[in-house]
Amino acid sequence: MEDRPLPAASTDLSTLTALESSPSLLFPTFTSTTAYTLGQALRTRILSLPPAQRKPALISISLSGFPTPHIVFQCATEPGTVADNEEWVRRKRNTVLRWGVSSWLMRNKMLSSGVDSKGVEAGFVRKFALVSSGGGGVADDYAIHGGGFPVRVRGVDGVVGVIVVSGLKQEDDHQVIVEVVKEFIAQGGQ
Repeated sequence: MEDRPLPAASTDLSTLTALESSPSLLFPTFTSTTAYTLGQALRTRILSLPPAQRKPALISISLSGFPTPHIVFQCATEPGTVADNEEWVRRKRNTVLRWGVSSWLMRNKMLSSGVDSKGVEAGFVRKFALVSSGGGGVADDYAIHGGGFPVRVRGVDGVVGVIVVSGLKQEDDHQVIVEVVKEFIAQGGQ
């Protein structure tokens, strides 16, 4: 398999916002079969990354509208993922479900508000008055790192699911989802 690098993820708010509502990222339908086929396409694409971008990653696709996430696809791309990847998946998924946008867009919104990259997480916690659900004193339910992306279906209001990649650099976690979803939908997206 030939190494295919990912292009850089956009950090421009208007570009990111327009992209997430673009028809090129709206699924015609979304079922567990769609999730499986899309998950396999994500795994294949991650495995085609050059060594500088490729790391073991966890891919998780879930449906919304349930008290707890209904995971319809999940796999590790290769040996080397750790339990912490599952924690990042949970936190990125929660961010998408609460704010209805990608975790990468939320990060870039915070950065555009004047918070520097070192203080972005603390600024996010302060802005939304987030607290720990586990009582640990740290806001541990949300993450504004790239890699959580909303599933939207043509003709349906809101987010019907969440695609998460955890393990690559955060901008690559985001960009691989955008690239694969665009290709997937362009090819019929079923």
